[in-house]
Amino acid sequence: MGKQKQVGFVTMGAATGGKKIKDIGVGMLGYAFMGKAHSNAYRKIQYMTWPPPLMPRLVAICGRDEPAVAEAARRYGYESYTTDWKRLVRDDRIQLFDNGAPNNLHAAPTIAAAEAGKHVVCEKPLGRNAEESYNIWQRVAKTGVKHMCAFNYRFVPAVRLAREMLEAGELGEIYHFRGRYLQEWITDPAFPKVWRLDRKVAGSGALGDLGAHVIDLARYLVGDITSVSGATRTFIKNRPGGKVDVDDAVEAVVDFAGGAVGTIEASRFCLGRKNGMTFEINGSKGSIGFDLERLNELQVHLPGSLPGADAQGFRTVLVSEANHPFWQWWWPHGHMIGWEHTMVHELHHLIECIAK
Repeated sequence: MGKQKQVGFVTMGAATGGKKIKDIGVGMLGYAFMGKAHSNAYRKIQYMTWPPPLMPRLVAICGRDEPAVAEAARRYGYESYTTDWKRLVRDDRIQLFDNGAPNNLHAAPTIAAAEAGKHVVCEKPLGRNAEESYNIWQRVAKTGVKHMCAFNYRFVPAVRLAREMLEAGELGEIYHFRGRYLQEWITDPAFPKVWRLDRKVAGSGALGDLGAHVIDLARYLVGDITSVSGATRTFIKNRPGGKVDVDDAVEAVVDFAGGAVGTIEASRFCLGRKNGMTFEINGSKGSIGFDLERLNELQVHLPGSLPGADAQGFRTVLVSEANHPFWQWWWPHGHMIGWEHTMVHELHHLIECIAK
C-alpha cells in the first residue's frame, strides 16, 4: 500500500485546463427506491468525483403517479417530469436512460431507449427470467450504445479490494465461495402482497431480488458458474391482496469453471437480518470475508503474515485509505462512507465509459 495522498481543493480551471465539462442529459424511469438512489448519485458525481468525465444534467424523471413524480422532480432536481416513459425516449435532451422501474418495465423501455441511440443503465435483475434478460441484452448490444446492468455491490471499495487481491493471486488456488443475502421484511403473514411478491411483475422472489447480487459477486470474484443444484421455498402462500407465486428463499450448490465449489443462499425470511449480504472465499494461500452491514471492512487471513505465528486468523482491514479503490473522491482515512456511495462509483464508471 502506498502513502496517504494529500488532496487539495482543485478549481475547474486547474482540473480541466479551462475547458467546460460537457453535460450528459439523464432521463430517469422510476422515482422510488432506485430512482432516489440513482438521482442522489448523479448529484454527487457533479461535485465529489472531481472533475467528472461528463457533468450529469437531470433532465426528466418518469413515474405513473403524477403528484408523486412531480414532487420527486422537485426534490431530486430534475428539470421536468412525465408519466409516459416514451417521452423520455423521444427527448433529444437525454443521452442516458436510467431504468429504475419495477422488473416488468425493464424490457420495453430499455430496448426502446437503446434503439433510439441513448446509453442505458437498467437495475437488476435485468429481466424477469433468463429468456427476457438475454433478449434485452442482445437487443441493446446490437445498437452499439454503452449499456450496464446495475450491480452496485461490485463498486463497494472493500469488494473491489477483494477482487484486486484475487487477481494478484494472493489467495492462491480458490477452493470455496460461500455467499448469502438475508433479510426479514416479509416474515409477518399480515404483510400485503406487493409487486415484489407478484411473478408477473417481479419474475421471481428472493432469487432475483437478493440472490442476483450474490450470483453476480460469485462470478465477479471467482468466475463463471458451470453447474448448479438448487431448491426454492414459498413459506407464506397467501397474503392480504392475493396469492404469492414467487420464492421466499433459495438455496444452491454451484461449481465454478476454475474448480472451486460454492453455496449461494437468499431469503427474505430471516428474523434479525436487516440487509445481511456476506461472502467468504477460501484459497490455498488465504481467505477473505465481507459483510455488507460493515461495508468499510474486509476480513483477511494470509497465513504467515503479521502479527505472527501465535496470533493467526482473520484480521480486519479498514478499507478507507486514499489508495484503496474509489477512495480518491472521499474523506481522510477512517472517515466512513455508506451504501449510497456505491451508486456514485457505479454510475461514475458508466459515465466514464460513455465519455471515452
